[in-house]
Amino acid sequence: MSHHLDSALALQDTRLDLTDQYVFPGESGTVLVMNLNSSAAGKDAKPGFHPEARYEFKVHLDGATVENLSYRITFDEPDRRAEQAVRLHVLTGAEAPDDAATGELVAEGRTHTMISGPNGLRLWAGRAADPFYIDLTLLAAVGAAVKDGARLDLTGWRSDAATNSFADTTIHSIVLEIADDDPRIGTGRDICTWITSKLATDAGGWRQVNRFGHPMVWPILRQPVDTEWAGSANLGHPDTDARADGDRIAQLVAGVVAANGTSLDPSGYGEQVARRLLPDLLPYRTGTPASYGFNGFNGRTLACNAPETMFSLILNRATTAGLTAQQNASARSDRFPYVVAAR
Repeated sequence: MSHHLDSALALQDTRLDLTDQYVFPGESGTVLVMNLNSSAAGKDAKPGFHPEARYEFKVHLDGATVENLSYRITFDEPDRRAEQAVRLHVLTGAEAPDDAATGELVAEGRTHTMISGPNGLRLWAGRAADPFYIDLTLLAAVGAAVKDGARLDLTGWRSDAATNSFADTTIHSIVLEIADDDPRIGTGRDICTWITSKLATDAGGWRQVNRFGHPMVWPILRQPVDTEWAGSANLGHPDTDARADGDRIAQLVAGVVAANGTSLDPSGYGEQVARRLLPDLLPYRTGTPASYGFNGFNGRTLACNAPETMFSLILNRATTAGLTAQQNASARSDRFPYVVAAR
């Protein structure tokens, strides 16, 4: 899983549980996708979006260490048809990281319909097929090797027999397309993004429940090693990642590559991986083809094989996940909203 069901706090209400982030060029601009609330939670999954939550796309422009542009999406209670009112606020500059700031209301509408905003902005929110694909048997094997600093044991698993553990599952998706001529981002600009879910507190503030930048960081490096670490990391900010987690992630990677004999300098390689992944921000140059691969990160499309990329990066060896984007092609589209609605 990319970030599915990764913390005890998020599992108290699956509507706050982020599963994936994608950034790629769309029909008319840069597309930001936030997925959450997986049906993989079974009977614990709750319908819709949380009416007391905020879902935010955080954008760092031109190398900023703290977000200087935020897109905040909020929802009302579901109506009798299970549809919800949706509002989008934009926060810029010093307001972007400020929970007390209100920003500017730029679009509003209802779930499962396209919502238009200024400068060609488009927004869609609703239930959709999950575009993520992975065989969880392989993830378990990789996670165990990382946790124990051990050789990868693939006994009983064959890449040619891999199956998608998320086939037929659904998520709730928020899709925001920012037109190329929008003055806030435009094209040819270096941005970094992350997403977060926050819940209103009784004291009148906001508590961050989940956050997400790179795919697969939690299920490979954090969750199998220490569930408390996984939970506390969700409450942090990318600006503190390197100080808080850099040494630990470097040591975990060094341990597994040493055990598997895939690096002549395990410590150096571990530090290199930690620098690539932290701060936990997804980089993208707007207006360019997106690709999330072993050789570099430039956004992430709905078809990118993030598990294979991250397995290969952390193990420092080619690791075939046995699944291709074509096997999950029915969960995505070339047209807005790019995810496939599931009602």
